[in-house]
Amino acid sequence: MNKLRNTIQLLTLCSLVLAAASFAQAQATRTWVSGVGDDVNPCSRTAPCKTFAGAISKTAACGEISVLDPGGFGAVTINKSLTINGEGTLAGITASLTNGIIVNAGASDTVYLKNLDILGACNGINGIRFIAGNALIVEKVRIYGFTNFGIDVNKTAGGFLSVSNSNITNCVAGGIVSTSTAGTVRTDINNTKVFGCTNGYKAGTNSQFTIKDSTASGCGTAGFLASGSTAVVNMDSCVATHNGNGVRVELSGVARLGASTVSNNITKGLDKAIGVGVIESYSDNYVRGNPATDAPTAVAKT
Repeated sequence: MNKLRNTIQLLTLCSLVLAAASFAQAQATRTWVSGVGDDVNPCSRTAPCKTFAGAISKTAACGEISVLDPGGFGAVTINKSLTINGEGTLAGITASLTNGIIVNAGASDTVYLKNLDILGACNGINGIRFIAGNALIVEKVRIYGFTNFGIDVNKTAGGFLSVSNSNITNCVAGGIVSTSTAGTVRTDINNTKVFGCTNGYKAGTNSQFTIKDSTASGCGTAGFLASGSTAVVNMDSCVATHNGNGVRVELSGVARLGASTVSNNITKGLDKAIGVGVIESYSDNYVRGNPATDAPTAVAKT
């Protein structure tokens, strides 16, 4: 009887060790994907996975999914602090009839998306959709060909979005848009270009944009838009050209311009469309070559 008991205990201990080893393997700090990988693999450097979705469950919170070689790695939903990094190769996502990346993480989680190419194939929904989480950092990402938004922030709480060195092209409804039903979403945008969208950069309700060294062109309604309660767009060294309106405010939105160029837009350079929105302009802006423009509130540079 004692021998049987000892055997059972030994088998139980072995099972626990194997389970722990399996869990550790499934939750690596760094995992890998490859165009010739397989999602049954452990996503290691020598046995990579095929898709980002396949690698997510095998990557520990605060870990990183890295890309070994060129490929299309599929749409993915991110539910924890995580980095996806495609540096050094073509790290593609083709999102036909769906969203490219959905960020639906915990309240204190931060997600990093770096060096990615996200294609909507002219029928995808959103390139990136941020619906929950503390912060989303987007660096060197190209998003194009979506029917809705390039980056859509649609939250029920505050948070932070950072976009830098990125391009968003031909996303029908808008380039980068943000709204929140509670709490303020703060967005920092640097060295980014939006082309061929209905609105380039749109701060909606409870959203504050700070945009530097960035461009909006070919956007049908407005290049830069503040629309909604507590909607703010702060522009520094930006360019709005060949849009329907260069800079537009709606409702109680506020736009502030410094060292920026607003020229050759189709309808107006500066447009205080509806409501009691305010456009503040420092004296160092260049607003010329538009058919019409609304007078901004002049602000002394201090």
